[in-house]
Amino acid sequence: DKMGIDIWEVIRAASTKPFGFTAFYPGPGLGGHCIPIDPFYLTWKAREYGVHTRFIELAGEINRSMPNYVIHRTMEALNSRGKPVKGSRILLMGLAYKANVDDMRESPTFALLDGFKNLGAEVSFYDPHVPVVGPTREHMNWAGARSIEWSEETIRAQDCIVISTHHAAFDLAQLAAWSDLIIDTRNAMASIDTPEGLVIKA
Repeated sequence: DKMGIDIWEVIRAASTKPFGFTAFYPGPGLGGHCIPIDPFYLTWKAREYGVHTRFIELAGEINRSMPNYVIHRTMEALNSRGKPVKGSRILLMGLAYKANVDDMRESPTFALLDGFKNLGAEVSFYDPHVPVVGPTREHMNWAGARSIEWSEETIRAQDCIVISTHHAAFDLAQLAAWSDLIIDTRNAMASIDTPEGLVIKA
């Protein structure tokens, strides 16, 4: 960000390489049953042999820091519009950890919900795949929480929308028409014609 480089443009450019390239896409953090947890079995075992797997540990640190980065970008965007996070209505779009599933395990959206709530925001979520939050390992405070209903009135009532998961079911054209500010962590709005300043990448 500080260098003015759009990572999505970098990925598009790199993908023109005819061989030897696999794209990895940024987001608000890692989720699921595997990647946020399983690599650390190796780091634990390696330490028994006096080996420090610094690369794995550093990757984990960066991934765990991503929700805070998204929160910071959201704060900057709201402040630039003369709004504090405290008291702002913030809607998280996508509770599942990846697109088009209902699996919430280790979803970074929970960290976003907690982070914004701790800053005094009025938070809610919309996920057509997760109408109600079931029991979770670390975020029991959200058990029983319900997805909002999708409507123009509900979306227009929000000060900020944060796209944390890019479900195919999302009507992004409607979202663009009804929103004042969108924080896009998945590059979901790339194909939607939007006015300048509406979408902030994070």
